[in-house]
Amino acid sequence: MTQTSAAPIKIGVSSCLLGEKVRYDGGHKHDRYLTDVLGCFFTFVPVCPEVESGMSVPREAMRLEGDPEHPRLITHKTRIDKTDQMLAFCRDKVEVLAREELCGFVFKKGSPSSGLFRVKVYRDGMPARSGSGLFAQAMVRRFPHLPMEEEGRLNDPVLRENFIERVFSFRRWKDFLAANPDLGGLVDFHTRHKLLVMSHSTQHYREMGALVGHGREIALPELLERYEELFMTALELHATVKKQTNVLMHVMGYFKKELSAEEKQELLGVIGDYHDGLVPLVVPITLLRHYVAKYRQEYLAKQVYLAPHPSELMLRNHA
Repeated sequence: MTQTSAAPIKIGVSSCLLGEKVRYDGGHKHDRYLTDVLGCFFTFVPVCPEVESGMSVPREAMRLEGDPEHPRLITHKTRIDKTDQMLAFCRDKVEVLAREELCGFVFKKGSPSSGLFRVKVYRDGMPARSGSGLFAQAMVRRFPHLPMEEEGRLNDPVLRENFIERVFSFRRWKDFLAANPDLGGLVDFHTRHKLLVMSHSTQHYREMGALVGHGREIALPELLERYEELFMTALELHATVKKQTNVLMHVMGYFKKELSAEEKQELLGVIGDYHDGLVPLVVPITLLRHYVAKYRQEYLAKQVYLAPHPSELMLRNHA
């Protein structure tokens, strides 16, 4: 059931997280989870906005100041404005990265260039965690559907699973686009991702279904663009325990004629234990996959939901 891509799964990563000594103090912030775990599945494209824009290592520390929507990048002591230098780099770099076919990006938390969330912006000498780094802002504007996250937030198992699931999903979408897509292919893609999308948002799934259902009335490029927006926006929403439980019960419905009374009771018990936080999601999923194989349920065998990412990552093993 696991569906792999022949194309490499590239993700951009702040260079310091890969162990490169590019920080202002000449150090790094090597993240072992990225290199030792995700490195087995992803190809990294390192980016250091400061060094690549022409700044030295080591260098004077900088911070964002002024309007959080349009902050300036200022050196701490000498008060040199580096904003234009950084923005010029950003304009060129996002176009270079567009050719890399990235499926995600992991940014350095708190960085005035690369922080994605709650970056300090100083106004009248007082900091407020209300901004984003200049490069991170440029990436969000240029690639609105690209999965993006900060390394610190990947320590949260829910956020980690959500990000990595989106990366693999975006790769599958890109593979679909690269294979001369047509309406029939989109219907198949939509069908295979039904349960996965439902685990995030039934509303988005209905909107996507309506869009595909009227696909013959819409020019294909526009149809694919609108579908991608709905698909990736849906996956950003967290797959909560309640949503997952509803999907698990929905899947169980496909076996109402095959399962014995004992098997139904066992499955209901496992789903209930998951709902109550006693076992992780991998437990009911494993049992369902067993029934899919045992009863040769071809429709479910094609559902990405049952194996949206490699089991070795153990993303569904947290209760």
